[in-house]
Amino acid sequence: MASNEDKPAAKEDENAGSWKDSIFNPRTGEFCGRTAKSWGLILLFYLVFYAFLAGMFVLTIWVMLLTLDDYVPKYRDRVPHPGLVIRPKELDMVFNRSQPLQCAPFVQSLESFLKQYNDTEQESNVACVAGDYFEQEGKVGEQRKACQFKRSDLSLCSGLSDSTFGYAEGRPCVLLKMNRIIGLKPRGDPYVNCTAKRDTPVQMQYFPSEGRFDKMYFPYYGNKLHERYVQPLVAVKLLLNKDDYNTELTIECRIEGSDLRNNDDRDKFLGRVTFRITVKE
Repeated sequence: MASNEDKPAAKEDENAGSWKDSIFNPRTGEFCGRTAKSWGLILLFYLVFYAFLAGMFVLTIWVMLLTLDDYVPKYRDRVPHPGLVIRPKELDMVFNRSQPLQCAPFVQSLESFLKQYNDTEQESNVACVAGDYFEQEGKVGEQRKACQFKRSDLSLCSGLSDSTFGYAEGRPCVLLKMNRIIGLKPRGDPYVNCTAKRDTPVQMQYFPSEGRFDKMYFPYYGNKLHERYVQPLVAVKLLLNKDDYNTELTIECRIEGSDLRNNDDRDKFLGRVTFRITVKE
């Protein structure tokens, strides 16, 4: 007969054996409660299941890509009208005309932006007929030609005759352009009209003449088909005088004369842009 002291030791051995069997049972060959065949079937199931999911994902992406055009976005109904963008990229400009360092950031921004409009760069583009859309037919993937827009067309705001774009004399220039929209052909004769939000008007000068966006720069065929395309610009020179200095001026510019929207309260940049400028002396 076993003594009472041997019973706890036997119970401990039995518990240890039970715990080990739950990991690996040498009698049945089970590992964590499953045989090798059972584990193999489970792994095979998950392998097939995830391979099926991956295949469905790849098939869905492939079908979606078949519906896309490499050159024209499939859905364009949410951007039927362009926004108006200003250069320099500042909606609140403050500078002292007698301090060149304060004018420098604006001058450098305009100079950098206008490099693509240099006359030497634009010589390789086409001298188009003004007043007519420049519509082009071509094979799939064939590059479309771009109309010339020379920097010199901006006259006093080109930075060629005045390298400071008028900032040093307190009569600064700002450049305006429309966002690119594939296939856009604005009706009418679009032009830029800028006004000061105050009782007395601010004198301004537009380049090209009358601040017009000529039709020959439309339509745009997309970045891949129209690699050399540059947007037409309108330069506005603010002819400020002493009474205008040291005062914040709010200027609003709109695209007028066409079917392009410029009065959407939900989008303050749709066909228009508002900026503030303070010239100190």
